[in-house]
Amino acid sequence: MAAFVDASKCVSCGVCVDTCPMSAITMEDTAVVDAGTCVDCGACVGECPQEAIELQ
Repeated sequence: MAAFVDASKCVSCGVCVDTCPMSAITMEDTAVVDAGTCVDCGACVGECPQEAIELQ
């Protein structure tokens, strides 16, 4: 599994990109998580100011 980004909440601030220790998140129109790289550590979940990321 990987972190899930709710695109309707994401404002493309980039905090998650900077926070991810695995560099599994990139920014396109919204944050995009690479499921093959994400290790479900949850670092991005706690840092997202919009609460747009959750672990599934």
